[in-house]
Amino acid sequence: MKIIGLTGSIGMGKSATARLFREAGIPVFDSDACVHALYDAGGAAVGPVEAAFPGSLSEDGSIDRARLSRQLNDDPDGFARLEAIVHPLVAEARQHFLDAARNDGADIVILDVPLLFETGGHEHVDAVIAVHAPHDVRRERVLQRPGMTEDKLAAIIARQTPDSVKLEKADYIVETSGGFDDARQQVGKIIAALRAS
Repeated sequence: MKIIGLTGSIGMGKSATARLFREAGIPVFDSDACVHALYDAGGAAVGPVEAAFPGSLSEDGSIDRARLSRQLNDDPDGFARLEAIVHPLVAEARQHFLDAARNDGADIVILDVPLLFETGGHEHVDAVIAVHAPHDVRRERVLQRPGMTEDKLAAIIARQTPDSVKLEKADYIVETSGGFDDARQQVGKIIAALRAS
């Protein structure tokens, strides 16, 4: 079974590209969705995150991401503490996904990981696909999101590996500025190439 890392900076179209792989029958592990589930009421991260960041719990028993984000903005060591809690839980869920996919006979799986290079995850996959869009397209996409500002976008980009580095290190690139049909064709070619190699 080939394990493929899918990555791309904010606004590049990575989630849409992951959906295209799913449509093609390739199992996809979504790291962001996993974190959301860990933060939901009853999720394994709720207790440890509230203990590390008091006041981050919402009334419904889930982690309030906006409150947590505000705390992280004021705490330079906060990201490292949060990652120490969340990353092992995500790794455990990812291993369950890989075991299940292997048992189901999958020949390729996609690990959708926004910070693949930043966390060293690229060293543990068979190939890397980077999703890309030009800067102006990306900026327009991101600034349409609720609550997003130029300053927030700049802060997010500052924590991410530069796109030029991701593109240079990637084995495959999906360019998303041409729309869904174009991206779907690129995904199909990548799947064929992975199966042929």
